[in-house]
Amino acid sequence: MPLTDLERGVCDAIAAERDRLVELASQLVGFDTTARNLGDPPRQEEAFQEYLGGRLSDIGASVDVWYPDAAALAGKPLIPPGLDFTGRPQMIASLAGTRGGRSLVFNGHIDVVSAEPVGEWTSDPFIASVRDGLLYGRGACDMKGGIASMVFAAEALASSGVALEGDLLVATNTDEESSGAGGTALVQHGLKADAGIVTEPTGFDVWIACRGSEYGVVRIPGRPGHAEVRQPPWRAGGAVNAIEKAIAVLDAISALREDWASRDGLSHPVLSRPSLLPTMARSGEWPVTYPASCELTIAVMYVPAQADAEGWGSLVRREVERQIVGAARDDDWLAEHPPVIEWWPNAVMPLEIPPDQPVVSELLHAAADVGRPGKLGGLDSWYDGATLTHLGGIPSVGFGPPGFDQDGVSIAHMIDEYVPVDGLVACAQALAVAAMRFCGVSLS
Repeated sequence: MPLTDLERGVCDAIAAERDRLVELASQLVGFDTTARNLGDPPRQEEAFQEYLGGRLSDIGASVDVWYPDAAALAGKPLIPPGLDFTGRPQMIASLAGTRGGRSLVFNGHIDVVSAEPVGEWTSDPFIASVRDGLLYGRGACDMKGGIASMVFAAEALASSGVALEGDLLVATNTDEESSGAGGTALVQHGLKADAGIVTEPTGFDVWIACRGSEYGVVRIPGRPGHAEVRQPPWRAGGAVNAIEKAIAVLDAISALREDWASRDGLSHPVLSRPSLLPTMARSGEWPVTYPASCELTIAVMYVPAQADAEGWGSLVRREVERQIVGAARDDDWLAEHPPVIEWWPNAVMPLEIPPDQPVVSELLHAAADVGRPGKLGGLDSWYDGATLTHLGGIPSVGFGPPGFDQDGVSIAHMIDEYVPVDGLVACAQALAVAAMRFCGVSLS
């Protein structure tokens, strides 16, 4: 549909303020909000959130910047044991609607992956650099560029005097790259809306699905003994090589992965099929000793059809366990000394949003109307839209500037990460138009 005069006016205002949008994105890149390992001290998360909160307060938003209560969140989904939020606040800003229309939340995570090896960057990863129409810096793509676009869209609506009928919220959180805890903190704090847009770098596609993941460690036992002397059979007290016994487990993993690759019901219109693979191996105590154990870390990525009734991966866990234990029964040592699987506590859930959700069509039309048509898509990994949808009851999709698939290459997490400046402008325009259409506009 063509843009209305009001929508075109807002889009023109965003285009005219292109340099201010670049300045905003550059400011955000300049905050070191590198994702943490458990126990890391805070970085500049507080300064980041206070900066955004101040900007949004200046346009009339009610701003809440707070530090989640670690004790109250302990044991909640996506909260790793021992996690605290010291120095790492969350933010929700709300622009009140005028007539009780549908409410919409723009969401983004502020943490970024490590910039190491810093020496291989063309320019300082925490000092944004614009070259040939591309804005470089750690997080420029994933996902401070999207945050800049969504905040700028909210500012443009306010400065243009657009009175939305429904509330427009802007929520930014920590801890997406490391655990997903920040999204849980938003939900537990009471974030509510009729729909959500997570401004991940989707290249103007609308992500309506993502895969869930389970990680675990398979411990395969052996029996130590001197590697340079003859060993009797194990039943006679001889040593057992845990690395060699791990081969049976690896074969079982491969067989299940191949089964998933062709099993009916596991194909998905916008996601890859489920995957199962070993990602780490650790074994051995001394070069001349049979290894006493072998540990395999396994990664399981599963599609929504494999989720249990609550939307989580318990069914997938059990299937993997059956596959590994079943293979172990065919080995005389492992039959009596079976592998043990310990699953990580911070699994993440898959997401699937019906394509007929109003926010989906509004985004697709808005993107097309500003000259950046997209399509339905999904993320084979995971993002905070799943948290807002499953835990907060806010049907949330991904939509943002180019990044995950730019000219066939994922530029997220890479050295010299960048986002196209034109993409930031178009994203802000599409978000503003979608907000007007979804929330409604008061014309009187």
